[in-house]
Amino acid sequence: MAASFATHHVLFLVWFLSVTFSLSFFFFKAESISSVSCNEKDKQALLTLKRGLTDHGRVLSSWSDHKDYCMWDRVFCDNKTGRVSKLHLNYPMRLGGEISGSLLQLEHLNYLNLSYNDFNCTPIPSFLGSMYTLTHLDLSGANFCGIIPHQLGNLSSLRYLSLGNNSDLHVDNLRWMSGLSAIQYLELSDADLHKEVDWLQIMSKFPSLSQLYLENCQLDSLNPSLGFVNFTSLRFLHLSGNHFNHEIPNWFSNLSTSLLGLALFNNSFKGNIPPSIFNLEKLEYLSLCLNKLTEQIPEPLGQLKHLTYLDLGINSLNGPIPSSFGNLSRMRILCLNQNQLNGTIPNSLWLLSELEMLYVGKNSLIGTVDEGHFQRLSKLKHLYMSKTRLFFNFNSNWDPPFQLDYASISSIKIGPKFPSWLQSQRSLSFLDMSMSGISGKAPGWFWNWTSNITVINLSNNHIECDVSDIFLSSTVKVLNIANNSFYGPISTFLCQKKIRKNKLEILDASNNLLSGELSHCWKYWQSLIHLNLGSNNLVGRIPYSMGALVNLQSLRLQNNSIYGDIPSSLKKCSTLSLIDMGENHLSIIPLWIGEMTNLAVLRLRSSEFKGYIPQQICQLSSLRVLDLANNSLSGSIPNCLKNISAMALPDPDVISSDVISFYYMPYTCSYIHLCYIEHVQLAPKGKEMEYKENLKLVRLIDLSSNNLSGSILAEISDLSKLRFLNLSRNHLMGKIPEKIGSMKELESIDLSRNHLSGEIPPSMSDMTFLSLLDLSFNNLSGRIPSSTQLQSFDAQSYIGNPQLCGDPLPKSCTIEEQSLNRSPIGNVEDDSKNSSFYIGMGVGFATGFWAICGALFFNRTWRHAYFRFADEIKDWIYVTAMRKMNLLEKLRVHLSK
Repeated sequence: MAASFATHHVLFLVWFLSVTFSLSFFFFKAESISSVSCNEKDKQALLTLKRGLTDHGRVLSSWSDHKDYCMWDRVFCDNKTGRVSKLHLNYPMRLGGEISGSLLQLEHLNYLNLSYNDFNCTPIPSFLGSMYTLTHLDLSGANFCGIIPHQLGNLSSLRYLSLGNNSDLHVDNLRWMSGLSAIQYLELSDADLHKEVDWLQIMSKFPSLSQLYLENCQLDSLNPSLGFVNFTSLRFLHLSGNHFNHEIPNWFSNLSTSLLGLALFNNSFKGNIPPSIFNLEKLEYLSLCLNKLTEQIPEPLGQLKHLTYLDLGINSLNGPIPSSFGNLSRMRILCLNQNQLNGTIPNSLWLLSELEMLYVGKNSLIGTVDEGHFQRLSKLKHLYMSKTRLFFNFNSNWDPPFQLDYASISSIKIGPKFPSWLQSQRSLSFLDMSMSGISGKAPGWFWNWTSNITVINLSNNHIECDVSDIFLSSTVKVLNIANNSFYGPISTFLCQKKIRKNKLEILDASNNLLSGELSHCWKYWQSLIHLNLGSNNLVGRIPYSMGALVNLQSLRLQNNSIYGDIPSSLKKCSTLSLIDMGENHLSIIPLWIGEMTNLAVLRLRSSEFKGYIPQQICQLSSLRVLDLANNSLSGSIPNCLKNISAMALPDPDVISSDVISFYYMPYTCSYIHLCYIEHVQLAPKGKEMEYKENLKLVRLIDLSSNNLSGSILAEISDLSKLRFLNLSRNHLMGKIPEKIGSMKELESIDLSRNHLSGEIPPSMSDMTFLSLLDLSFNNLSGRIPSSTQLQSFDAQSYIGNPQLCGDPLPKSCTIEEQSLNRSPIGNVEDDSKNSSFYIGMGVGFATGFWAICGALFFNRTWRHAYFRFADEIKDWIYVTAMRKMNLLEKLRVHLSK
């Protein structure tokens, strides 16, 4: 019995195990089949996504039906499930096209990165808000436009969301964000959030938010009245580029236990630096530059011992640099430039041994800086001390402990000797030593001591050097040696073999002692953008080979002894925006000048030009400055000047004359350093002035001191944006255009010493910006129109016009002269008004007369009553008059007694 039981028991176990194994095999097989099905589903979803995208670089070529999708480029699968978990489809792929809804079939996808592609300003797909497994979504810099879809608020598992740096994203509100309960990193930079006034309260409700980037979001308030903001986990806050225009709020002190980085630059903040900032005891990064902060830098700021980056530049801070900054022992980058700081640099500042970048330029700092100050700054890379009153006092054998990349030390006292310590700076890429009092010969080592140099600015010193000694490495892009004593034939510099591989973009050698003819070696200088050889001793013709400078944007050869024609090869330089060939001995203005459609400044004054002003000059629609003064030009003023739209229309958003500047971007401090800008001598009000940064604001026509004849055409009044007009010293006749007053932005008008006749147009009274007016020595007549503006000028503005009268001239106007003081338009208008008045008066008189007399004529009772009333009035007047006369007679008799 027991054996039988045991046998049955064994058989049962065998049966049970076999059934269990079979079932296990069945379920395993079913699961395998299901898994294969899901894998196929992911593959087809990815292939559908690929078909909707444009992939000009074929970066998705590995996405093939014949290959395991987990092996495809930019696709990552989960090791356990084999399902797609991550898609890295970001830069440099530059994908475009349509993002397919097949992404919804990737049920295990938690990471999606489409950043820095180009989706051609299409909206962000709203179906992304249904991908509930996403924890990371990056759509930054992908050229998305339109409203940010509210559906993204459904992604409750999302920890990372970046939508920044897109073209034109905006929101109508941010209430939908309340569903992002797990968010830790949020970037919405460049999106327009101004419609959501409660953005701060909404953002502060995310309990896990550690990084918030809202740069350039058109926000206008940080709610400075709030006492508390609940950013409990925030570590990095970037709010730069908004429009707050109020004081820095006190609620920042709530972040003292967590905040590590705070960027508030370019926000129009005003007032002082409040305690809420220097109470952020863990802060490592602080940028408050490009605001309107005032008062002194508070000493407690030096208590932020964890600071490694501090930028207070471009404000209006005053007073001394706090000595407490010496406590910032971890400081690597310190930017205090372009404020109103004064005093000496505190000794404690020179103890910051970790300092890599020191920017204190454009302040009123004084004192001597010597080698002892730099003894501990062995890590220094950037030094910006320009435009201070500091004095460098270094021994000639000083060997600095640092290796600089960037040195801007202009407008401070360095000379008279050339600083020999520079020879040790083998890594230097930017050097500005302009206006530093350096004199004497440049040392031979200077032109070949570093292979990294990009910018060399030695202008406005007294340096002597033979230009044949100059060597330029292939890295040099800017060479500015203007206003020195460089000498020698220009051709020996331009044609030397050792610099034929140069990449120079800017060459300014103006105001030196260069001589000889311009060479034919311009084919070796095709990288040039700006060329200034003005105010030297150059002779000969402009060579045809200059047409090889196809990238040239400005060409300045002024104040030399160049003669002959301007070569037609310069037509190839189609990007030229500035031509200055004044003060030379040239021939005629070429007809092809009209093909230089980017030209903004054309200065050809005092260059002995003859012939006519070509009509083609009117094709220069971008022209802002036309200076042809003091030549021998004849004929009439072109009748098409109104076609120069830059003088007739408001400025566009992009100003073409901005291209006559060169910028250098250092690694940090949020600044663009302007290391070169064009400057032009103009005489807008009869006195020569140098225009630099404000050149783009000038609108000028100067045709003075020529032999021009004919009349001033009425069309010139269409140049409503013109600011300076000088047509003096010509042979112009006729009348001043009646509508000249429509040129309301004119600051200066000089029409003197011509043969103009007629009266001064009354419309000139409307020129409220006019600060210079010269109509002297013409044949003008009549009364000077009465206005505050025209009477504010003295008599010198009007003398030499015998028939002119009225203030401020001593000659008073007779009745005849006053009656002549109406323009034809005014006469027509006045006559029209007078005629209307007299006609109306006649009609009114006739109506009133017949209304009364007609009634009396036809109604006998009214007629009798009227005459009876008239008789009674007559009797009353007679009796009253006689009484008065009797009283007067009695009074006279009484007084005579």
